[in-house]
Amino acid sequence: MIVDSHHHFWNPDRGDYPWMTGPLAPIRRRFGPEDLAPGLRECGVDRSIVVQTWSSLGETRELLRIAAATDFVAGVVGWVDLSDPGVGQTIQALKSSPAGRYLVGVRHQVHDEPDPKWLLRPDVDRGISAAGRAGLVYDLLVRPRELPAALDLVRRHPETTFVIDHIAKPAIARHEISPWSELIASFGRLPNVNCTLSGMVTEADWATWRPDDLKPYAGRVVDCFGPKRVMFGSDWPVCLVAASYRQVFDATLECIAGLSAEAQGQVMGESAIAVYRLAGAA
Repeated sequence: MIVDSHHHFWNPDRGDYPWMTGPLAPIRRRFGPEDLAPGLRECGVDRSIVVQTWSSLGETRELLRIAAATDFVAGVVGWVDLSDPGVGQTIQALKSSPAGRYLVGVRHQVHDEPDPKWLLRPDVDRGISAAGRAGLVYDLLVRPRELPAALDLVRRHPETTFVIDHIAKPAIARHEISPWSELIASFGRLPNVNCTLSGMVTEADWATWRPDDLKPYAGRVVDCFGPKRVMFGSDWPVCLVAASYRQVFDATLECIAGLSAEAQGQVMGESAIAVYRLAGAA
């Protein structure tokens, strides 16, 4: 079972995507299940998890509807307003909706917040507690700037499962390892934290990247977390500014080629099934 643990669908005509400008303008168009399906078939990917892209309950509800109507989508990481005192009720309403069984996690675009310590706000902390009590994973969309606050957060919530998206976006294009390497190792020592091998090609040089540019970062993540807590993710269609779905898939396989067959199977699917509790995927 191969699982893409992190991709997106969107329609800019129906949502607010201020980040789709400049170099990202080429992907400012609708992307839906029918656009992703050929890449999944080509690479032999069986199931996937679709992840939110803007701060909207409407988008979360739409992704749940898409999941219910799409055979390969096994889970949704949606968005809720963590600062809302009624966030617990909002989560329960989503889970009780007709497609609510597909809600496996929530996240917020933390790296777009001006405050690097946004995750430590009392209202946000309360919201993450509510998500954890509801059995949801919390996805950490952060850059190295926000990692110290994120580390404090996950230590406060040992009962909640966390996933670091896109290996926390190190500066691959500049071949910078520190301080990202030391920070990511601290998360690896915490059993409730996992990490997606995703988003690497867009942190590398879009025009000249090679798998060898990604290997030091992917290797560090696998060393720190172990293959049971590392998951392949395409970050499609964001990845298309730098690579095709096939190129991302093949680069991931090349990055983990030194692992045993069992460990490769964990990274390419088994970890995502376990971490996000994808009961329907098996």
